[in-house]
Amino acid sequence: MVTMGDVRARGWCVSGAREFGKRYNLDWRTFLREGLPCEVMLATGDDLARQLVEDVRNRENCSG
Repeated sequence: MVTMGDVRARGWCVSGAREFGKRYNLDWRTFLREGLPCEVMLATGDDLARQLVEDVRNRENCSG
């Protein structure tokens, strides 16, 4: 799952994340509450989404 914490860890702004969500018709409230699956983010085809998913996958690999 990609969360707002992942966005913040990259140093990206919340308003930019909200605009990103609007651009790709992502459920902003769900994203804030629960995050969104990596597959949903990757399906946007956006490079920023790919970077976030990479971060998540790298973190999960490092945590065990």
